[in-house]
Amino acid sequence: MSNTPLVIERILDAPVNAVWEAITDKDKMKQWYFDLSAFSPTVGFEFSFSGGSETKQYLHHCKITEVIPGKKLSYTWRYEGYPGNSEVTWELTAEGKKTKLTLTHTGLHTFPSGEDSNFGVASFTQGWTYIIGTSLPEYLAKQAVAQ
Repeated sequence: MSNTPLVIERILDAPVNAVWEAITDKDKMKQWYFDLSAFSPTVGFEFSFSGGSETKQYLHHCKITEVIPGKKLSYTWRYEGYPGNSEVTWELTAEGKKTKLTLTHTGLHTFPSGEDSNFGVASFTQGWTYIIGTSLPEYLAKQAVAQ
C-alpha cells in the first residue's frame, strides 16, 4: 500500500465556527460522527470509540496532537489489537459564509494489508467521503434550520 495520504476536500454550507463546534463538541459529534464518551480539543487528550462495518466493529484509540482553535484539529488514529498508526487532520478555511474542510488521513500504509479489507484505502475513502460529504453536511443543515 502506498504511503500517499488520503485527502478529501469539501465546501460546507456553514460558517467556520459552526463546523469547528461540530468537530470538537462530543454531543454534536455524536449526531454525525461517532459516539464518544469524552472529548476535549486539547493536545494530549485521549479518546476511544467503536466503529466499523455491520459485520465487524473496531475499537479506535486516538490522541490529540495539534489544536489551532477554529482552524485545525489533528489526532492519532489506531486500532486495538492491530498494528499501525495513522493521523487524521481536519483543516478549516473560511470561504465567505461557507467553510472549506480539508481532511487528511496519513499513515494508512501502516495498517495490515490484505488481512482485512476494512484497512484498505478504498474503505477509508468510502468512510471519510460519507462522513464529510454526507453525514456532516446533513448535520450542519439541520443545525442551520434549528437556529
